[in-house]
Amino acid sequence: MDKKIHTYESDDITIEFDSKRCLHTAECVKGMPSVFNPDNKPWIQPEKASADDIKEIVHRCPTGALQYQDKEEKPPRENTITIVPDGPLYMRGDIEIQNSEGETLLEDTRVAVCRCGKSKNKPLCDNSHQDIDFKAPASFKESKLQPTDSGDPSKKKLTLKLMDDGPILLDGTYRIHSIATQSVNSSKNVALCRCGESESKPFCDGTHKDIGFEG
Repeated sequence: MDKKIHTYESDDITIEFDSKRCLHTAECVKGMPSVFNPDNKPWIQPEKASADDIKEIVHRCPTGALQYQDKEEKPPRENTITIVPDGPLYMRGDIEIQNSEGETLLEDTRVAVCRCGKSKNKPLCDNSHQDIDFKAPASFKESKLQPTDSGDPSKKKLTLKLMDDGPILLDGTYRIHSIATQSVNSSKNVALCRCGESESKPFCDGTHKDIGFEG
């Protein structure tokens, strides 16, 4: 995973911006244009608002491209996965991304995970889905998750293990959402597609083997 970190400081807060992770959802610009404004130089000016107000806006960034340094950001109470139609998976919570050997690659509270298979910054999304006109519904088959009627999605870390040239093995307790208003609690270990060609997205169906996916 590539990084390109830019730092912006005031007396009260230091903001880090990783341009490699930004998907231009503009949550920061819409939420606080006095601080986050692409027409200004520098485009982030943290001295123009209080540290607490800026933190609230940073938390809205779904990709983790925006972070702050003054104190470690605490993960939200729930681990959640939101399926973006024709786009990535937005994940929030206590997240750890591992390689196939179980070595930690990234620990974070907010990430956008590639679903189209074409990102040059796998497993993170880089908006390549827009370039290839990727199509994938936001709905999912609840039967694959063994949904529970109740449960605390914060009980367990959300671990994403990247299998060589294969899927993401998801382990943890989480709530998964879709634009189709589905919302399911689950703690089932599942394999998530990352080649972009599965017929049962967002879940893997083995298609990566047929198409020679590399990642």
